[in-house]
Amino acid sequence: MICIVGMVAGFLVSRVLLSASTFILGCTALYNVDPRRWFKDKWWLLGVVWVSFYAISSLWSDNTGFWNIHFNVKLPILLLPLAFTFLPSFSDRQLRIYTVCTGILLLLGAGYSAMFLVNHMDFYMEQYRTSKVLPTPAEDDHIRFSISIACYIIWGVYIWPRLNTRSIKIIIACILVLLTVYLHVLAAKSGIISLYIFIIALGFYFLMIKKVKTALAGIIIVIVLFFTALKTIPTFSQRIGYISYTYIVFERGDRSGKYGDIGRLISYKIALKKIIEHPWTGVGTGDMMNVMREGYKKWYPQIKEEDQLLPHNQLMDVALGCGMPVAAIFSIWLFYPLVWIRKNRDGFFMFVIWLVFLVNLMIEPFLEVQFGVFVYLFFMLWQRATLKKPERAAIIA
Repeated sequence: MICIVGMVAGFLVSRVLLSASTFILGCTALYNVDPRRWFKDKWWLLGVVWVSFYAISSLWSDNTGFWNIHFNVKLPILLLPLAFTFLPSFSDRQLRIYTVCTGILLLLGAGYSAMFLVNHMDFYMEQYRTSKVLPTPAEDDHIRFSISIACYIIWGVYIWPRLNTRSIKIIIACILVLLTVYLHVLAAKSGIISLYIFIIALGFYFLMIKKVKTALAGIIIVIVLFFTALKTIPTFSQRIGYISYTYIVFERGDRSGKYGDIGRLISYKIALKKIIEHPWTGVGTGDMMNVMREGYKKWYPQIKEEDQLLPHNQLMDVALGCGMPVAAIFSIWLFYPLVWIRKNRDGFFMFVIWLVFLVNLMIEPFLEVQFGVFVYLFFMLWQRATLKKPERAAIIA
């Protein structure tokens, strides 16, 4: 549990702590485990296959520095799934410790971020007019930080029935409310989308288990929450206004790349053309950005270099770097966690976490940065760990 909390703390404040905690957890979990048992974890095997092609693509990558970065950040995919597989089942007490400690860490991070707005309100309100958001922990990676908060909120609702004292429930309830408010204050699209995916999915879940009144109450809460935030939280209303304006200028034919969502769409178009040109082996993971720049120069020369992007879609990134066959393997890896899901409450929350990340992988190059790999693996594997039964062996699927 020390390593688990250390990983969360490292994500917020120190890459060294994050790497050290990950390594120690892996060594501890795999100590004295027969390597032949590793191959029973099919999800890990699929990950090994597609990550190995990232390594092999160095053979046709000219930019070895860029290749090294994009390969190294994926090394946790070779370790963390195995580590969580061979960890023993967590007790309810350990789950409560994790819930309280992680909640406090994220709340402190949110407080640190919110203080910038408190101290410099006028400056940051002006920043939100141009789609810039508040500084955050995780080295100002507001996308991964906001998604981690959304995933924690999902976890908090999941673990609620297993919180055994009134005092812990009060603490967690306060943390969840404050983090929900903070997500709207930060107004990072990825975090907001993740939160509302969960709330909407929860409404469908209550309908499926025939709790119609609860589902209707949830719908009302979503509507009230959204419009209350829109009316009372200026950063959130600025963000929504900017998104609306982005689509207006897109309809008017703006292709400057100055607006985030338009830039995403342009990156998709260029990447698709380059994937078609190199369908089998890709362009090499080291040369993805260089090839994208060539595409911008050819088809969108008006876009400045600082506004040029890798395709903001993880599946496209894999196809562009390693080719369509590897993208197919990656797709299987991406959807494989669905086999862990059963038709019960645990299965629903596992599905929601998977769905949140699926959506974000489709709109971000999520696994091309260290924090993205960590957030994806950590919350997916942590939720998966709750599917273990105490009396079962550690292998899942």
